[in-house]
Amino acid sequence: MSTKRKSHSARFKAKVALEAYKGDKTAAELISAHKISSGQVSTWKKCLIDGAAQLFESGRAKTIDEAALTSPLYEEIGRLKVELDWLKKKVNEPY
Repeated sequence: MSTKRKSHSARFKAKVALEAYKGDKTAAELISAHKISSGQVSTWKKCLIDGAAQLFESGRAKTIDEAALTSPLYEEIGRLKVELDWLKKKVNEPY
């Protein structure tokens, strides 16, 4: 009979990876405390170290993307305001 694979949440993985990175407990202690396989600790720790830089890079990328998305909208608003003003002027002009 086969056993079902466990699926751990991202929060749990981050918690274990941070504990492994701190080095307060050995890998064996983490494995027995959290009842996980031996390879998981090192894999999650490596993912934490590799992905940490992306957390800080994504903040800059969001502001660039946000500016790129909003500038065409502001241009459209400007064009529509000019058109509206022109139409108001035309309506009020006598023939």
